[in-house]
Amino acid sequence: MRAAPDRTASPRAFLNPPIPMTSPQSVPTSGHGFRRGALIITGLTLLAFPSVSHALPSYARQTNMQCIACHSDFPVLNDMGRQFKLSGYTMGNDQSSLPPIAVMLQPSYTHTQAKQPGDAAPGFKSNDNYAMSQVSLFYAGRLFGPYASRLFDQDTASFLNKIGVFSQTTYDGVAKTWAWDNTEIRYADVGTVADHATTYGVYLNNNPTMQDPWNTTPVWGFPFSGSGLAPTPAAATLINGGLGGQVIGLGAYAMFDSHVYVDVGLYRTLGAHFQHSVGVDPTGEAEISGLAPYWRIAYTQPVDGATWEIGLFGMSASTRPGRNLTAGTDRITDFGIDSQIQKSSGAHDITGLLSVIYERANWDASQALGNTTRASDSLTECKATVDYLWDKTYGGAVQYFATRGTSDALAYSSSVTGSPNSNGFVLEANYLPFNKSGGPSFWPKSSVKLSLQYVIYNRFDGSTSNIDGTGRSASDNNTLYLQAWIVF
Repeated sequence: MRAAPDRTASPRAFLNPPIPMTSPQSVPTSGHGFRRGALIITGLTLLAFPSVSHALPSYARQTNMQCIACHSDFPVLNDMGRQFKLSGYTMGNDQSSLPPIAVMLQPSYTHTQAKQPGDAAPGFKSNDNYAMSQVSLFYAGRLFGPYASRLFDQDTASFLNKIGVFSQTTYDGVAKTWAWDNTEIRYADVGTVADHATTYGVYLNNNPTMQDPWNTTPVWGFPFSGSGLAPTPAAATLINGGLGGQVIGLGAYAMFDSHVYVDVGLYRTLGAHFQHSVGVDPTGEAEISGLAPYWRIAYTQPVDGATWEIGLFGMSASTRPGRNLTAGTDRITDFGIDSQIQKSSGAHDITGLLSVIYERANWDASQALGNTTRASDSLTECKATVDYLWDKTYGGAVQYFATRGTSDALAYSSSVTGSPNSNGFVLEANYLPFNKSGGPSFWPKSSVKLSLQYVIYNRFDGSTSNIDGTGRSASDNNTLYLQAWIVF
């Protein structure tokens, strides 16, 4: 997971920045009251006591398959992985007796082309920093793991086994804090709608787009991790990291005939007291006034041995900058278009991904509060990525990214030029030594991914060279990042 954006900086930097297995079965016809109550209680419990989709060993143990069954260069999902997610993380063959828990460690090293003014972060040097970037605990899989049939009668167990969980609690080794991370509970089933085979479900989560089955929307988009000890551009759209952990959303989705995917949801900001209780600091964040609708539609189709997807997604929110109730609201609307093509042939797995997000913002409240000089502006983010995996073991990825928008010295206060414009490349090499064989026998299906990432900036917050008087060029922020993902 990436470092959280600085939500105190400005409106844009965020006020906010194929093996047989059992599938979901039809809903039993008896005991509905108890089951509805169990679902409500379970949802409230998970939200009150919360514990990326990574290639989690708890999922692999639940299905008795290696991670490569659902992923290419993880966490990129393949067709099987998308079906697993659509089925609410509940597919399984009931062979494993282990609970649905997993642990992730992410030790890392960060080097920037030039030293950063001051230190990279409290407790770290201005350059060449080692860190335990993250330590995460997951509860992920069927709600009651493999134990539902031992704890409940057959009908109740059948219903509960259609409820799945992805719950992550993370220690941030840079900020040195614990907090809940991407968290979701969903119910999924299969049926027929107007003679169309349909997989459908409902979800409750804390980050818009984490429910999406493709790797083109923000939460699971490349790069899947990055250094919290390197400079990053100031600007980002609201849907791209501006709400994670601060909100709760309820939605419903359906996949028709394995071709058409539709998802609609509503999000609202969680109370400040609750955010503090799960490790999130609400200071300076953009608070949603009322409810913010989220929408998603996608079409997918096999093409010459590949799987192709094209879609639209978006979100619209009235927000109170800094949770301030005195100045009215801003209006922020994000529109996204995405496409993905993926092909596996012999030892080769290749995925192409494209995402463009256009944001239009009316800063009625922010301008009144002196946070922006303009009444409205726009921002566009574009990412084009090619990810390749050979022999399920050696991987590489290249991404071109670009952010462009209206200049505003107050909205982009951390930018010397007042511009949000940034662009460059991300180059990444990966080695997955246990991807095919799994981990040790005493804790099977463990995974290791070693990554070397290099971020190149052609333009950084409007600047290309040190002619802006700062003495720091865009290339000074170029970042070499080495990281190990150790998941067991």
